[in-house]
Amino acid sequence: NGITCWGRDSNAPEGAFIDIAVGWHFSCAVRQSDSAIECWGTKNFGRSVLNYGQTEPPEGEFTSVSAGYLHACGLRTTGELACWGRGSFGRTDAPSGVFTQVSSGTTHSCAVREDGQAVCWGMNNYGQSDAPSGTFTQVSAGAWHSCGLRESGAVECWGDDQYDQSNPSPGLYLAVSAGTRHSCALSATSTSCWGRRDDQPLETIAPPAASGVRDASGGGGEGGATPGASTPTPTPTPTTYTAVSAGGFHTCAIRSTGTLDCWGRDNHRQLTDMPTGSFTAVSAGSLHTCALRSSGAIVCWGNDGNRQVTDTPTGTFTALGSGPDATHSCAVASSGAVSCWGASGNGRAAAQTGTFTAVSAGNAHTCGLRSTGAMHCWGSDVLGQAAAPTGTFTAVSVGQLHSCGLRSTGAIHCWGANTNGVINAQTGTFTAVSAGGIHNCGLRSTGAIHCWGNSSNGRTTVPVGTYTAVSAGNAHTCGIKTDGTIACWGINTYDRAPATRSP
Repeated sequence: NGITCWGRDSNAPEGAFIDIAVGWHFSCAVRQSDSAIECWGTKNFGRSVLNYGQTEPPEGEFTSVSAGYLHACGLRTTGELACWGRGSFGRTDAPSGVFTQVSSGTTHSCAVREDGQAVCWGMNNYGQSDAPSGTFTQVSAGAWHSCGLRESGAVECWGDDQYDQSNPSPGLYLAVSAGTRHSCALSATSTSCWGRRDDQPLETIAPPAASGVRDASGGGGEGGATPGASTPTPTPTPTTYTAVSAGGFHTCAIRSTGTLDCWGRDNHRQLTDMPTGSFTAVSAGSLHTCALRSSGAIVCWGNDGNRQVTDTPTGTFTALGSGPDATHSCAVASSGAVSCWGASGNGRAAAQTGTFTAVSAGNAHTCGLRSTGAMHCWGSDVLGQAAAPTGTFTAVSVGQLHSCGLRSTGAIHCWGANTNGVINAQTGTFTAVSAGGIHNCGLRSTGAIHCWGNSSNGRTTVPVGTYTAVSAGNAHTCGIKTDGTIACWGINTYDRAPATRSP
């Protein structure tokens, strides 16, 4: 039970210990001999970081300790809490009562009472100290968010969610840890992480199966599937892609064999729950995806926060559409009727009369192409995004706060918010148009792709080549080249936009 440390000023004390915690340039541990807390650290990081008393713990007997940014908390043998160090924002004002566990974050702390109720105190600028009701077995205080482990094994997080660090991966877990802009949880067979990572996507790390590939066929979790486990990579076959759809943070495509291929972010199982079978169309939304089976049935998977998966309609359909910023989906039935499901605010999913041939769902509005070729839009119209133009169209695509249509003449017409000139449609003849978050792309009759709107991060810089299809996502775009491979450009976080992808 001795301590070993490495890194800057790793002056760990001698002796045996029963618990240890590492904070910001200081550490604490509970001694085995007398259950007292001993802390140590450095003053050599350009300023005296230990001037707030972090290394001066209170006297008494403790069972555990947690070190934060400039403060720390310990759990006494009586179950009471004691906190010390910098007291701004009330981070050292530990509540009274009996507790079973404590965690110190950057400027706040959380603990679990003996009845399982979670309580947090300290800074609350993002709601990180607003612990939800219900019972927990463990809590973890991060920088500006917190996470807790329910008795059921489910993880719940609250507070800052800028990078989805408070949107846990589904599954059943044994422990959870909240970091600065990401979180991780441990299941019986794997570790799942979600939130920000600068160089590559956070993902599940699962033990290798005996065959040498990751096993996602069963073992644990609800329904027998290992939570967050990766699907074994199939042996590449000489085939091509026939359709592609760029979503919010992920991309999906259909191979010439009819099977699906998805890549990018998987924080809502956009990849893990990808269905098998033969498909004729696919449409990636913000955090979910829907695909049209060869039988005409629709299957959806991914985020279900607005029942965009649960409420998937039954029946036979011919077309579907869910834009890269959409939390709802729409589809055209074989009868020509339009059905929409998921988020319904602003009337974006309201039932429409008449028959349609195509439909596209945006952030808070929807547009459909009537069987007459007329454009019809509904939902939010605060910026004119649902003010459909007159005339005859052959295709429609809805972005975040704007819409675009392809006229029967081959000209592109866009309307709505003109952020970064996104509705300033390019001249010439096109065969397809795709509206992204704040940029658009069109496929010319020559096979060239032209993109316009917000050009940051290369989202309008099209790779050289000729194409047969294009799909603009939230901040990236993908196109199918004439050889059947896919090229993507724009923001590539979570590996959503690889330069090339072959089946």
